[in-house]
Amino acid sequence: MKDNNKKEEEKNKNIIEGLSRKMDNMRVAEYVMMINRPGRLIFMNFILGLIRGFGMGIGFTILVGVLIYMMQGWVNLPLIGRLIADLLDIIDNYR
Repeated sequence: MKDNNKKEEEKNKNIIEGLSRKMDNMRVAEYVMMINRPGRLIFMNFILGLIRGFGMGIGFTILVGVLIYMMQGWVNLPLIGRLIADLLDIIDNYR
């Protein structure tokens, strides 16, 4: 009887330690702490939104720059050529 109790206690202890490790890996404590402080949660979401927006702006700028660079060879096309030529003139005026 005592032997069964010790085995069961050891088994329960191992299960609890496993759950504890999993909760530490999931950062449950940090999540609960953040939920309890809504001001910090709002601030963190605001900062993350700014970073995402800044990253999208840089990515879009690079993409458009690459497209303009690739399309410079197509300047001879009537409609696209005129638009690109106007765009290049505007860019040259600001340099």
